[in-house]
Amino acid sequence: MIKTDIHTHTTFSADGISDIKEMIEQAIRMKLAFYGISEHFNYDYDRLKLTIDDKPVPPIEEKKYFTCIRALQKEYAPQIRLLAGAEFGFDHDSRTQERYMDTENKFKPDYVINSVHVCLGADCYFPHFCYGRSKALAYNAYLYRVLESLDAVYDYDIVAHIGYCSRNAIYPDPKLHYSDFSDVLDEILKRIIAKNKILEVNTSSRTAGSPFIPDTDILERYFELGGRAVSFASDAHDITRIGEKYDLVSHALKKIGFTYFTVPCQKERFRVPID
Repeated sequence: MIKTDIHTHTTFSADGISDIKEMIEQAIRMKLAFYGISEHFNYDYDRLKLTIDDKPVPPIEEKKYFTCIRALQKEYAPQIRLLAGAEFGFDHDSRTQERYMDTENKFKPDYVINSVHVCLGADCYFPHFCYGRSKALAYNAYLYRVLESLDAVYDYDIVAHIGYCSRNAIYPDPKLHYSDFSDVLDEILKRIIAKNKILEVNTSSRTAGSPFIPDTDILERYFELGGRAVSFASDAHDITRIGEKYDLVSHALKKIGFTYFTVPCQKERFRVPID
């Protein structure tokens, strides 16, 4: 049974496919105990005026999203614990970070996912991020941006999809191996633990060379360093992918020694046993 999935998107996000009610009702059919919607807040894209396929990315309608999901929380309360989350795309620019902080203070999401999408002026999800760069150069640039993001001024709960840069990488072996980047990964993992943040396990791995990101070698090191807080994320943008690979992730985490997923809500944390 899939018990939790707290990184998903609906048509409130520019790249969402399924309507918010469709997503919630699918989560109910799947009998999730905790289901979180975490729409994209792309203030990083806004500042850099980034485009996808030469088209601007429309901004999220913040007030409309939070008004809608707060009403749906009440409507569906008898059936599911629905969480109103937000995914903030980290940007080193102080004004952008303050914009995220203002949004957080105004709308008070149940939890915030801190994500690095943009690095070296481009979204490192796309293959062109690799063009003209060795794997070592591209991945180190991404990882040091992740490290920088951990000191963001806004109050986040979850560190998202470490290994995002590998999702559509063009290298013969796209996997982000702990052994290749152990120094910076150790700094990232230690800082996550020291800051009492949650490390996300994300199953939207595309062609990353891993069934989920970060892969088991990084998760094993996190556990070895004392990290215990992990969250499950399908990163679903439509109803077909909610809870995808939950059993696979649960099995891998149990083998390492993890016993529960952590679900944050308004600074309270719930432990969901990994069966």
